[in-house]
Amino acid sequence: MKNLRNVLFYTITIGAFSTLLYFFIRQGQTLENTDLLANNPLPTTSSWDQFSDTFSHNLTHPLATLLLQIITIILVARVFAWLCKSIGQPTVIGEIAAGIFLGPSLLGMYFPEFSTFLFPAQSLGNLQFLSQVGLILFMFIIGMELDLKVLKTKAQEAIVISHASIILPFALGVGLALYIYQQFAPDGISFLSFSLFIGIALSITAFPVLARIVQERGLSRTKLGMMVITCAATDDITAWCILAAVIAIVKAGDFVSSIYTIILAAAYVVFMLKVLKPVLKRLGDHYSYKEGLTKPVVGLFFLVLMFSAYCTEVIGIHALFGAFMAGVIMPPNQSFRNIFIEKVEDVSMVLLLPLFFVFTGLRTQIGLLNDPYLWEITGLIILAAVTGKFIGSAVAARFVNQSWRDSLIIGSLMNTRGLMELVVLNIGYDIGVLSPEIFAMMVIMALATTCMTGPALDLIDRFLPEQKWEAFTQKNEDSRFSILIAFASPQGGRKMLRLAYHFIQKQFASHHITALHLSPSSYLSQVNTEEYQLETFRPITEEAAALDISFASLFKPSQEIEHDIIETANAGEYDMLMIGIGRTVFEGTFLGKILGFTSKIISRERLFDTITGKEKLFHADVFDERTTHIIKSVKIPVGILIEKNLKHVNNIFVPIFSPDDSVLFQFVKKLALQENIYLTIMDPTNAASKSTEIQAELQAINELDNGRMRLLHENVLEKDFLQEKDLMIISLDSWKKAVESHSLWLSHSPSVLIVRG
Repeated sequence: MKNLRNVLFYTITIGAFSTLLYFFIRQGQTLENTDLLANNPLPTTSSWDQFSDTFSHNLTHPLATLLLQIITIILVARVFAWLCKSIGQPTVIGEIAAGIFLGPSLLGMYFPEFSTFLFPAQSLGNLQFLSQVGLILFMFIIGMELDLKVLKTKAQEAIVISHASIILPFALGVGLALYIYQQFAPDGISFLSFSLFIGIALSITAFPVLARIVQERGLSRTKLGMMVITCAATDDITAWCILAAVIAIVKAGDFVSSIYTIILAAAYVVFMLKVLKPVLKRLGDHYSYKEGLTKPVVGLFFLVLMFSAYCTEVIGIHALFGAFMAGVIMPPNQSFRNIFIEKVEDVSMVLLLPLFFVFTGLRTQIGLLNDPYLWEITGLIILAAVTGKFIGSAVAARFVNQSWRDSLIIGSLMNTRGLMELVVLNIGYDIGVLSPEIFAMMVIMALATTCMTGPALDLIDRFLPEQKWEAFTQKNEDSRFSILIAFASPQGGRKMLRLAYHFIQKQFASHHITALHLSPSSYLSQVNTEEYQLETFRPITEEAAALDISFASLFKPSQEIEHDIIETANAGEYDMLMIGIGRTVFEGTFLGKILGFTSKIISRERLFDTITGKEKLFHADVFDERTTHIIKSVKIPVGILIEKNLKHVNNIFVPIFSPDDSVLFQFVKKLALQENIYLTIMDPTNAASKSTEIQAELQAINELDNGRMRLLHENVLEKDFLQEKDLMIISLDSWKKAVESHSLWLSHSPSVLIVRG
């Protein structure tokens, strides 16, 4: 009845008011002026032609053009970033390459009509301004990610290394300018301006790229990692101060004229640090929680950012320096910075920053380097940049008593330029100091030096391997048992630690647990890594304290989580890997198969296995794609935990369905030693009689004579029996057969540990 009333009301309302609208329109048409009708005759073109004209107009409208540009840029940037990530290079390399691909060097050269349609000359202004907004937000984030407290702990050593890594390439850059000034300097640019800009361009280190490499290589918690981060932070601050002075000199024309600009800039810095920073600190302490950062509060801090950028732009040292300074003076409260970075980073890094890469690519005309001599100059620029930065950093690091290995690593990492180099180059191009040829050469240098970092670190690791502590591996192999727990959610890690504890409870002196958490590297910044790690491991630490055990923790950002889990398990001295099962909401559906197919295409190992026939494109499995890949690739035994409210591990059920289930007993016999565990072993097919190994294991457990193990030969897989148990341990093969045969008892099973020997 209620539905009928609703339908009746809806019909009457819509019908009545539609009739009223029709009446109003008809009455209004009688009021039209006859002159208006005469001036607007009926169109002579067809409806299709009118639609075509309107569609063409809409297609070339500035807003439509800008939206199409953004869509294309983000898609191409993501594809190139993935390609670079797949070969172990920083994603920023792919994003820079995407810009060059969409510019005149490739797309414009081979598809000029499409390039003109996608990037018409009149649209580049909009693209430039949007990219500048992205850069302002990015530099704001970089300023916030600089931890000034770190600079105080290793300030002296960091300043020595950092300033040596700046002055040497700067001097080489000025010397190089002597050689190339007459041929490549734009008309009307003095040697002082040209040489200073070449010098600063060779001296830059990309702090964000370096910090990401340090995180992904697991160095962020080491002395070396802290040292190189401190050096890069010092380098960043120093280089930006020098850059501000260089911009002032270039715009003023000579050093004397620039003194007024430099004095204004110094006054601005003093105001920001001494007046505005204390005020913001109080605000940050008051609004350090997420709910406290309301829109008015966020608006206030954005106002500070824009005000700072505006001041430096008006002073004459570029808006980006102001954005950087605004980030530096933000409240030092880590919680506040984490929350604010989360609000800004995604829009800046994903949406706006790729526009800057493409705008840079549109300016990069590699086709201008059409002579071998020009490529020789490019090689000379790369040589000066690499030599100056590497030697300056490495020699200075060795001078302050770093080992040769650490010194070479510092030299390699400080040679990373990436995005920061492009920022400097674009500033130079905008103020007319760099010609298109030099700009293209410098972009190639930025790409080359950033690409070198990863291979250089690998070479150092190969020829100067790190000395590892051998005490752990010298233990008696027969008595040692080490479990690696790889967890995603903190609560899942707590449950796995509780289970792992029961495997080692009696022999804790010689048995070890290591908890591994890999976080997607895109989730972390230099600011929030430590806090994120503490929050992630807090439930496991609390559980370990309750059980009175210790464990080792491994944490690092990762670009390929499953690959790093496999590598850690295979490279370490572990006897078992324990993981939680990953299930997808699309499992068992056609969309699930499509997603599985996609995941194989974007994974190097799975793509290779698919091509060689080891895996099928659309293969139904009992686990998700990632879990299946880990199971197949890890060389040690794997335990897959399907957790169903696991609170205790006292009553354990072990079904045996075939002689191959003997793999279970290397773990079952460890549980049999524990005083608070009761084992029920079910052998309905009499598999023990077909396996001497199972018979020997059962006899060994019986000899313990503790009365806590019973052997059943009948099938007891019923709801009441299963619900009494805390945990079921089953082999991978038996689990697969049960799933594939749609066994009814699966829905009643307790938490399950599936073991692959």
